[in-house]
Amino acid sequence: MIAIACQIAMAVASLAILLNLYRMAIGPDVTDRVLALDTMVINAIGLIVLLGIYYGTTLYFEAAMLIAMVGFVTTVAFCKYLLRGNVIE
Repeated sequence: MIAIACQIAMAVASLAILLNLYRMAIGPDVTDRVLALDTMVINAIGLIVLLGIYYGTTLYFEAAMLIAMVGFVTTVAFCKYLLRGNVIE
């Protein structure tokens, strides 16, 4: 039963990632593209966690934690670059 639920959830998360790719390509502004990238990272983390549940291993959870930390730092760096024009002061 959990396998079927994980497969359905992975399909929905994959669809969400595709919609984020569409927003990144069509986004009228740079800030929309940055927000789409951040949302795509969050959806990818959810997809990795679902894979960990599906396969029953904890290795995927550690990978999801690392991607979450890197995704947060890159979002902050993108926003800082858009606001100030440089990342490191």
